[in-house]
Amino acid sequence: MVKMEDNTQNKDCRLCLLRDLADRDAQNLYQYVIKAQNMLTESEKISNTEYEERLSICRSCSDLQNATCMQCGCYVEIRALKKQVHCPHGKQKW
Repeated sequence: MVKMEDNTQNKDCRLCLLRDLADRDAQNLYQYVIKAQNMLTESEKISNTEYEERLSICRSCSDLQNATCMQCGCYVEIRALKKQVHCPHGKQKW
């Protein structure tokens, strides 16, 4: 896990997912992500293996910041799970 410094300024975390961040706000948002994921039906989700592969690709993308895709503005941990959704990056990484 990445431990964010506890100070008055908000630190940006490039290449981080919400599940990787240790601060309370990120963990509260991660609980939201889990709820959103659980609302999807199994037929709407990709396999766990493919999901982890997508997240790995997102982690290496320069457009990932604070668990958010800067191309589309969504949390990658939700977007990457959806079967009918693709990477919004122009190069279509997944």
